[in-house]
Amino acid sequence: MMALQFFLITFGTFMGMECVTWLTHKYVMHGFLWYLHEDHHQPRYLSFFEKNDWFFVIFAIPSMLLFYFGVHPELNFMFFIGLGILLYGMAYFVVHEIIIHQRIKMFSRVKNKYIVGLRKAHKVHHKHLGKEEGECFGMLYVPKKYFKM
Repeated sequence: MMALQFFLITFGTFMGMECVTWLTHKYVMHGFLWYLHEDHHQPRYLSFFEKNDWFFVIFAIPSMLLFYFGVHPELNFMFFIGLGILLYGMAYFVVHEIIIHQRIKMFSRVKNKYIVGLRKAHKVHHKHLGKEEGECFGMLYVPKKYFKM
């Protein structure tokens, strides 16, 4: 029974991170921490890395703390919340950095309907170079209209 509970905590956290990502992207990255996210909305000229990459560190801190407190004094639910955050971060890296932005040249010719819709939605998000008037702030959830375009 304990294994099922830990799986459900991990899976629930992973799914919940899509909401956290949407809210953080809209109200933090396009809000008071725009100065870290702004270069992500500009054409890439300078280097492989962006100031926006600091958000990977910012999101990793709660996961690391939950891992630590999830094994001290013994294994508990916090470990599995940290695991859900970590797995979402890994999915985010693959989907956002590799599949969408092609920072590592892989999956460039994928014709999967979901991936095509995901790329369209993200393109719409990036058509705005400023922090206002943004749309499509999530990562894994893609509104149906982007599959019809």
